[in-house]
Amino acid sequence: MSARSPLDYDISVTADKRRRARTRGLSGEIASEARKCDWSGCSNPGLFRAPKSREELNEYRWFCQAHIRDFNKSWNYYEGWSEAALDSQRRAEFAWERPTWRLGQRPIRPDGAPGHADGRAWARWGFQDPLEVLGENATINPGGAAEAARRRTRLLPKNEQSALEILGCTPDTPKTDIRRRYRALVKDLHPDMKGGAREDEDRLRDVVWAWDQIKGSRSFR
Repeated sequence: MSARSPLDYDISVTADKRRRARTRGLSGEIASEARKCDWSGCSNPGLFRAPKSREELNEYRWFCQAHIRDFNKSWNYYEGWSEAALDSQRRAEFAWERPTWRLGQRPIRPDGAPGHADGRAWARWGFQDPLEVLGENATINPGGAAEAARRRTRLLPKNEQSALEILGCTPDTPKTDIRRRYRALVKDLHPDMKGGAREDEDRLRDVVWAWDQIKGSRSFR
């Protein structure tokens, strides 16, 4: 008997339904011969899962068909909730349980980055985070601000880039602050402030040139 070719595979929807029917019966049924029904006194196979409690939605108990129906009839997620809690939950569901805020009032974390929209959504799918790489910092690029500054620097003309390096400023520095830096350097380097010593004349000349490049530029706020 010849081996079946791996290319001989029916990908139609009908064929997929037939394959699924071999391992699944009613909706929600998961085949397992070893698992027994968790209902007290029942020895039938436990084919249907149900959450252990409202606080343990990802932990399951397993029941047979008859007892999963009994469980579903008695299960009430909102049992014991107050009217205020129910109203709060209904409001949260309008936005898929994500945080909302008024326009212009978006919360900003201390590091300057907006809060993660869906928090621990990854945990709902069973992922664990022992190294804390998926938490609130997951969507934050720690080098983002520095990289953005480098991109802005590359957009400046060469003479303005050199001027910023001489003055010890960045593309984000307001022009008023650059002017203060320039005046402070001139005051510090001028021979009159050094008793006539001229060892910093070259440095002073560079500072004056740098300010000449910046003061007429429209690249700075």
